[in-house]
Amino acid sequence: MISAAAVAATVGLVAPGAAHAADPAQADPAQAGSSRAAASDAWVGMVQRTKGAHTMNLSTWVSSDGLDVFEVVVDWGDGQSSAPGTSITDEFLDFSHRYAKVGTYKVTVTATDLRTKTSVSKTEDVLVAGSEFTPHTPTRLLDTRDGTGTSSARPVAPYGTTRVKVGGGNGIPAGVTAVALNLTVTDAAADGHLIAYASGSKQPTTSNVNFAAGRSVPNLAIVPVGADGYVELANRSAGTVSLIADVTGYFAKTAASGYTPMDPVRLVDTRDGLGAARGQVAGQSTAGVQISGKGGLPAQGITAVALTVTTTGPKSAGHLTAFPSGQPAPITSNVNFTAGQTVANSVIVPVGPNGRIDIRNGSWSPTDVIVDVTGYYSADGKAAYLPVEPDRLLDTREYYWEVDGQDYRHVSVFKPDVQLAGAVVNATVTNTEGSGHLTVAPDPNTSAQYGNSTAVRPTPPNSSNLNWTKGDTVSNLVQASTGKNDIVDFWNRGWESADLVVDLFGVYAVN
Repeated sequence: MISAAAVAATVGLVAPGAAHAADPAQADPAQAGSSRAAASDAWVGMVQRTKGAHTMNLSTWVSSDGLDVFEVVVDWGDGQSSAPGTSITDEFLDFSHRYAKVGTYKVTVTATDLRTKTSVSKTEDVLVAGSEFTPHTPTRLLDTRDGTGTSSARPVAPYGTTRVKVGGGNGIPAGVTAVALNLTVTDAAADGHLIAYASGSKQPTTSNVNFAAGRSVPNLAIVPVGADGYVELANRSAGTVSLIADVTGYFAKTAASGYTPMDPVRLVDTRDGLGAARGQVAGQSTAGVQISGKGGLPAQGITAVALTVTTTGPKSAGHLTAFPSGQPAPITSNVNFTAGQTVANSVIVPVGPNGRIDIRNGSWSPTDVIVDVTGYYSADGKAAYLPVEPDRLLDTREYYWEVDGQDYRHVSVFKPDVQLAGAVVNATVTNTEGSGHLTVAPDPNTSAQYGNSTAVRPTPPNSSNLNWTKGDTVSNLVQASTGKNDIVDFWNRGWESADLVVDLFGVYAVN
């Protein structure tokens, strides 16, 4: 009879398949961790492996002193159970299950000896790999100018780093997996770029913010958080810089808000009165933006929204701050600009209980404001976040293949065995031959169509993700929908050529 069970857990990748014979004793003890109970006639082992954001694969086996036949059932801990599987001694059975939400579940494996009808169960916690989003009131975590979040008020040294405390402070729980930070570089003494990455990890070769000496440049970043709760910021320039980091939300492996990407939709353009009063937003004033129920967004349930906010035609220098309606304007900023400059930045903004957000013009003079939506977070959102090793998907400088005016490059973000909904990329344009803007959207063609030259030229949407003038190097985070084919288009909407760099930092997966 079966008198004990041991269930082991590891994290890795495995594809479900037919049952196959194996010797559980050969499993790596550091991974499997199964142990045989004293004086037992049989025991149960299980190895758990995650696939995608919501899917758990289990390999189970039963060992006994004889050649016995067992029925094995898995209770997944969410009210669902597997169909029974039958195996003989030392034979693996593979099970797979997709959870509706991320989090920790108590999984019970029950094995029944079909001869003696005796059974034993073992319950273990399993952790789904994906992370969901929790909005956070915009809060300043770091400002090296006044010492906020640091031991002293001083700029970051050339090629130096500073740290941002994320997990375990400012109302953010310990153990978060990633954080949405608006990073601003100011008082830069030289041209360069900023790299954000998890504490304790290797510094990547990708970039998050590109800046020129003397300019204040913001950019949103979704950054993995180290086990100690910190994020590292590396100044990759030959001069000192001051750094500011504002949080608007975090990701954790607990059920919260899932993501729903959208084809870009313009919600507000004060130049022509779309979604707001026609005319520039006055200095030191606030404009409300209706989010819920507009532009294809649901009327209820949105907790936060992913936007590209653009200022154009400002009469003097200043900044824009996006925040939930019904709250006082925070001291944070999302878009920094100088007189006459057109600047775009991605933002993730918690949505007020009335379904609205506010945008404050912190300048003393008026400016036009444009708002494009790219997705939203809600309790019933199906996609969870999976960080990836930062990866440069495209750099047209390597092949002397710049993007011509009114042309595009398509980039595949396909991940095997993962059903994607969106991708988190940082897009950078450089060597710009004139003024223009970048538009990012899913591609309707398949990789096969591009391979056999039958792809049709897509139509870009009426939206923008970043703006530039001749000679600029500009970057912006994009939370792009991957559409049906896991291909994303990057359109040069200017009339002159520009080089394009695309770095991948994470994906939103529905399986």
